[in-house]
Amino acid sequence: MKFYTSSRAPNPRRVAMFIAEKGLTDIAQVQIDLATVQNRSPEYLALNPFGRVPALELDDGRILCETRAICSWLEGHAPEPNLMGDGYDERAFIEMTDRRVELHLFYGAANYIRHTHPGLAILEQPQFPEYGAVQGERMRETARWLDQVLATQPYVAGQRFTIADITAFCALEFARGLMKFRPGQEGMAHLQAWRDRIAERPSASVVY
Repeated sequence: MKFYTSSRAPNPRRVAMFIAEKGLTDIAQVQIDLATVQNRSPEYLALNPFGRVPALELDDGRILCETRAICSWLEGHAPEPNLMGDGYDERAFIEMTDRRVELHLFYGAANYIRHTHPGLAILEQPQFPEYGAVQGERMRETARWLDQVLATQPYVAGQRFTIADITAFCALEFARGLMKFRPGQEGMAHLQAWRDRIAERPSASVVY
């Protein structure tokens, strides 16, 4: 298998963390340079017509795109440790939480950065700074909600580490770098403590 990734991009990091948590060491990495718009090259567009990373090339030559779809395939390929739920009930609640985090925390941070950071202008044309600013505020609203959730349970989706923790952690790390967002500095002590705890996991420092 080949994992098409890009350093510092948050969605590839989600898959890289998922792969690391699964202990899958036989997946080759192929770097796609977003700074030189390699993701829009004819060669990469032949793999993913939307020109987004990540992508996973399976052993039979098929190309799987979209972060959560890739993780779903990997969950079936390597069932342990379970990261997406054991049984329909747990799966549904983990997916609900993961989607909330993805839509309101992860993409809030991503939209803020893509529309306000000059370094991202090459990827987002036109940029709409006012829209980005609103997205940043909504991301903080979600972060405050998550802070209260983590005041009552150890992990984002409940009592154990799941894909929802990966999504939330990658969102916070992306916001940490380009938004200078630090939950603890904005009164979100529970979210900061959770972030610091997840940062100690080996998968949090995986090279991707």
